Amino acid sequence: MYKLNAVSLAVAATIAAASFPALAQDQQDQSQLERVVVTGSAIKRLDAESSVPVTTFKMSDIRQQGLTTVEQILSTLTASQSSLGTSQAVGSSTGGASFADLRGIGANKTLVLLNGRRIANNAFDGSAPDLNMIPLAAIERIEVLRDGASSLYGTDAIGGVINFITRSDYQGGTVTLGYDSPQHAGGKTRNANAGFGYGDLDKQGFNLFGFVDLQKQDPIGGTQRDYNTRFVGGKSGSTLPANYYQDGSTVYNPAAPTCASGIFLVPNADQTSCTMSTSRFVDYVPESQRASAMLKGTVKLSNDHTFGAEYFITRSEVKTRIAPVPYGFLVQNRLRPDGSPNPFYPNNPALSSTYDGDNYAGQTMTDGGATIQPGYITLKWRDAPNGPRGDKNTNTQQRLVLSLDGTLAGWDYSAGLSYNQNKVTEDLISGYTDGNKITEGILTGIINPFGDQDAAGTAYLQSANALGRLMIGKGRTTNLDAHASRELGDWLGAGRAAALALGAEFRQEKFTQDAQDAYAQTVVASTGIDPNIYSSGKRDVYAVYGELNVPLLKTLDVTAAVRYDKYNDFGSTTNPKVSFRFQPSKEVLIRGSYSTGFRAPSLYELHAAPTYTNSSTVNDPVLCANGGTTINLCDAQFMVRNGGNDQLKPEKSKSASLGFQFAPLNDLSFGVDFWWLRVKNLIGVIGDASLFDPANQDKFGQFYHRNSQGQLSVDGSQCPGTDCGYVDVRQLNLGGNNTNGFDLNANYRLRLAGAGNVMLGLNSTYVTKYEYQDLQDGPWNQNVGVYSGAGPVFRWQHTLSAVWSYDKFTVGLTGHYKSGYIDVTPTNHVGSYTTADLYASWRPIKPASLTLGVRNIADRDPPLSFQTQVFQAGFDPRYTDPTGRTFYVRGSYDF
Repeated sequence: MYKLNAVSLAVAATIAAASFPALAQDQQDQSQLERVVVTGSAIKRLDAESSVPVTTFKMSDIRQQGLTTVEQILSTLTASQSSLGTSQAVGSSTGGASFADLRGIGANKTLVLLNGRRIANNAFDGSAPDLNMIPLAAIERIEVLRDGASSLYGTDAIGGVINFITRSDYQGGTVTLGYDSPQHAGGKTRNANAGFGYGDLDKQGFNLFGFVDLQKQDPIGGTQRDYNTRFVGGKSGSTLPANYYQDGSTVYNPAAPTCASGIFLVPNADQTSCTMSTSRFVDYVPESQRASAMLKGTVKLSNDHTFGAEYFITRSEVKTRIAPVPYGFLVQNRLRPDGSPNPFYPNNPALSSTYDGDNYAGQTMTDGGATIQPGYITLKWRDAPNGPRGDKNTNTQQRLVLSLDGTLAGWDYSAGLSYNQNKVTEDLISGYTDGNKITEGILTGIINPFGDQDAAGTAYLQSANALGRLMIGKGRTTNLDAHASRELGDWLGAGRAAALALGAEFRQEKFTQDAQDAYAQTVVASTGIDPNIYSSGKRDVYAVYGELNVPLLKTLDVTAAVRYDKYNDFGSTTNPKVSFRFQPSKEVLIRGSYSTGFRAPSLYELHAAPTYTNSSTVNDPVLCANGGTTINLCDAQFMVRNGGNDQLKPEKSKSASLGFQFAPLNDLSFGVDFWWLRVKNLIGVIGDASLFDPANQDKFGQFYHRNSQGQLSVDGSQCPGTDCGYVDVRQLNLGGNNTNGFDLNANYRLRLAGAGNVMLGLNSTYVTKYEYQDLQDGPWNQNVGVYSGAGPVFRWQHTLSAVWSYDKFTVGLTGHYKSGYIDVTPTNHVGSYTTADLYASWRPIKPASLTLGVRNIADRDPPLSFQTQVFQAGFDPRYTDPTGRTFYVRGSYDF
């Protein structure tokens, strides 16, 4: 949902520097290169020797651009197809998480590391680490490997690896303050961070430093932008005033035919009923705040050995709002229990005073409730008096690492013990109510479903509030790892030594997810959470790996790596990788790789307990095959069953890359990296667009479980139960995924005599193919430039930057582009999305800097989209930003 920024210039420069040592020395002012471990390799080597495509983000550049979240930073990477951001926490139990998704193959296939080691996955779904949990203020650089790496890192590294690397020997202090203010209402952001370090590791033998980082963002509400008025998004038949009927053939609403007197109502074609545009209640951007702190200490035990200890804690709180609780199949009697007329019963001459078509007469609807008399209506109502549903997701991540690094018997070694914990809680803070009390209040004539409440109705609705702790999730990962590397000598007379790395790892993962059953029982209808849910899982993983680099010629070297993983819950897997680096001259570099990879099913995917929730707004593919407005059959949210599957198999992949980099001039470099990726046994759920397509019923009919009336349930109170109609969308091994394309990069420095330099940078990704299968051996769905399944894949993405630097001043301009696509509604073509950002930085004295900037200079609105995958309507927040033109200021001081 956030924009790209001018940091892409640093990306292009880093790619060029990594490829050409001479240009690296000139542009990065390196007088000598230090041997380091680069992401994607276990061998300690010169950073200019890498044979894999690694993009580096320098935090010094990032801070200058005014970027304050990892989500914003990674959105500058064109290799990432979607932004699985915090906004998607609205209406779903993600704990407010934000995820990375390289190549668009799923966030769970991008491995996220902190200082080369794993952190715990999000405890609610176990898919991947939450990017909001990264202690950003302590980060020195971010390395992104755009290539498969299971041969070194094991599971999850199919799409690539993102490694956040903290400062290692910080001294002095720093304070940074920032403020973002959108031109339109909502979305203001405040942030501050500070750090202090003491001790020179080389001279004093120790270093200790710590950082704290604070950020708070205001929400952007559903009425603060008008994107959802482009079409009736999030339509629902549960309205205020309520829709009602007796036999279902004719549906009435007292606000019809204009529907102007209700809340966000839209007229139906039948002229007698209304629907509600629920998306206007939904936050475009949720309210959030984050606090993180990190403390790291390093001690030299001798000239050859160093001991380190590192602790970080991050706490993220995200508050979301969606439409008030909908209720379906409520029954209203024309009489109160004492036999007196119900004052809220509609005065509609078309109603029968003796209607008993459903044979309810004499039945007691709820425990202790009134008996239904002949003459009643069934209605669908929304509890707007209690307001929008609001929840608070609190996510706390902690990690403790003890490490030992050094040189022993000619080997450079590193060993570490780490403990990671992620805890997520979900609290209901507004709008949720006890469904049994609401049913009773409608039946007995206390609640007025058609207008304002009297004093008794208001007090009753307030007493029905059900707010409190709904869910707790906890994930823990304990990791013990060790690896070592050394040079083996110049085997073939190439002028450079061969090198070997060996490593081993033990990892234990645990997770639990627990609903607060006594409380959740009262709100099951409005949350979709099974009150009896309790999920847990545990696994042990053992792994060994090795990497060998052999220079065959002065201009050519080959690297081979292999890793063996053994899981106690599904077996073992072996994954090799081979790569080469050929540099026939200082101006030309050719590199390539081939590897296999895998992703083990997460503990959540294996062991999550069954839960029932709502689909997106769709038609019953059988009973409403031709569309329409028939209540409970068309334009409805049907019950779906989620949950784990202990029969899942690992996902497996094959990937290859071939890159060409050129530096014909000292100030010019450009290149292209071709990539190819195949994945099979994909783990996931079938998207609503495919699952509810009438043309797919031969394939997906097996997942439909209809109730005794042959229908799918739309009332959550029926599920789970003996007569629950639902669609089974538990985790499955689906078919495959094939994608390929190329990444382009270019970097040029224009020297202005006496007026500084202008740096021009380009990063682009072109997707040649992206296709997937819904089921094993099923047909291939084409996804490039087409909304299919869960979303589109962009053919082109560009980031173009120009930065002028002179003396104490820097000015930068960046343009961002995403190509258009055919929408989920094929008659709509979603236009391309182009924005531009501008910033200026001034350093009046060496320790101080001030940056002013504006994102989305032209105030570009997101293009129209009819997607229903997420709660926001009228556009797609996964790929565009509803914030609009935003001004920001950053100030920092070092001491």
